[in-house]
Amino acid sequence: MAKQRPHLTADEPLRHADHARPISRRDFIAQGFRAGLGILAAPSVFSLFANPRAAQAALSADLETLKASCGIATQGAGKIPFICFDLAGGANISGSNVLVGKQAGQLDFLTSAGYSKLGLPGDMIPPLTNAVTASNDFINSDFGLAFHSDSAFLRGIMEKAASIAANINGAIIPARSDNDTGNNPHNPMYGIAQTGADGSLLGLIGSRSSDSGGNSMAPATMIDSGKRPTKVDRPTDVTGLVDTGQLIGVLSQADAVAVMESIERISQMKLTRSSTGITADAVVKDLVRCGYIKAADITDRFGDPSTLNPALDTDIVGPTGIFSQNEFDNDREFRKTASVMKMVINGFAGAGTITMGGYDYHTGDRATGEIRDLRAGRCMGACLAYAARVGVPLMMYVFSDGSLASNGSVDDSVEGRGKGVWTGDNSSTAASFFLVYNPGSQPQLFSGDSLTAEEHRQLGYFRADGSVDTASSPAANNVNLLVETVILNYLALHGEQGRFSTLFPGHGLGNATLIDRMTAFNPIVNGVI
Repeated sequence: MAKQRPHLTADEPLRHADHARPISRRDFIAQGFRAGLGILAAPSVFSLFANPRAAQAALSADLETLKASCGIATQGAGKIPFICFDLAGGANISGSNVLVGKQAGQLDFLTSAGYSKLGLPGDMIPPLTNAVTASNDFINSDFGLAFHSDSAFLRGIMEKAASIAANINGAIIPARSDNDTGNNPHNPMYGIAQTGADGSLLGLIGSRSSDSGGNSMAPATMIDSGKRPTKVDRPTDVTGLVDTGQLIGVLSQADAVAVMESIERISQMKLTRSSTGITADAVVKDLVRCGYIKAADITDRFGDPSTLNPALDTDIVGPTGIFSQNEFDNDREFRKTASVMKMVINGFAGAGTITMGGYDYHTGDRATGEIRDLRAGRCMGACLAYAARVGVPLMMYVFSDGSLASNGSVDDSVEGRGKGVWTGDNSSTAASFFLVYNPGSQPQLFSGDSLTAEEHRQLGYFRADGSVDTASSPAANNVNLLVETVILNYLALHGEQGRFSTLFPGHGLGNATLIDRMTAFNPIVNGVI
């Protein structure tokens, strides 16, 4: 009898005999040799003069007028927080996690052979009826989007966000991408920023110090060097973003704000009476003046360290938190997730990427992948749960570079759960998905055309044999258009899909009819902040 291969833990690196030795940073992250840790790339001094989304500041009435004149908003950019998960290496998403089907939607079932390719043995396929219960035990639609009932993603999300399932809905996008490479232009954050998403401290953040903030690249046509994501993957990165100097500690927070207001007034008087001697005199005066105003505003809102620190947020960590103290202290992925979600969901950043490495898990067993998918699901659920606690909507997008397939053999170990082992990379089984949380009510599937609701829950489709039908949508065989599809759906949640063609005039999603076809949800108008 064959000896059972032991599974790997969530943090062990993946060594594949059929892969070249890892040589690039992306290779090391995809195979779990690196955790994606690094040093914060802090914004330059000129970020003081950006146009952030800021909370209402308790400054004096005259300073509120000055803030408005400097472009320091107090009501925010009005966009839904956006977080994406970049599962580096080619994770399974379709079938064993999120169900995929043929043209009529997720429940237009594939063949048994098709499900086997996606890691589901014949006794766990979605169409199967349990003879004892006379019901289907392998489909779970608690979050609107249909998951396999034993999905590791689902189990993780349920641990953290089961109580808010009624306010969540989702959609899946069958779309192939290349295996084992960071060169897929998967990351949509620059496009999200282009729609107007912004933060009171930063525009974009990511857990890697790359141009995209993640493992996969961003589409070249969308990259704006002025909006490059700031590196955030741990609590110290977050708390290091703001330094209010020595005033806080010597003075109270309120007195420190008053001092900065006074400095601004004195500086304004001196600037008014004199000339700087520079040709762009008015511009320089305005920059100096607005710098003091911004500093006062930052001190007012962030002088208390607990405002930013996820480790001090009792909604995130502790007896009543989303993560227990033990989880937070002992798992780097939970700390990374907490740091990004704290920034984005509170409006300190407009959008963020969480990269998780080690998802190239075709290790000849199933258990290794299940353990890693479960942890990813817990991180996804944490983001949704935190949005609910803060009381704001959230769009959460999950993607991976490529995918993998099973040859039908089964891992009967406890962690393998009797499912098909992952035996090799397979880009034809790839998909991405997103979930939307709305505080007011569950987001409703798009109703603006003649297609069924389920055809809007699955944007494209699979063939019966378990492969993406590459003619099923513009995104099915083009990662750039997959990104455009995600951005379109972000705009649609705001009722702004009409802006898509203006913002992205060279887009490849086609005419208005095709754009409607690729739209998953009606606007969540009541949920927009």
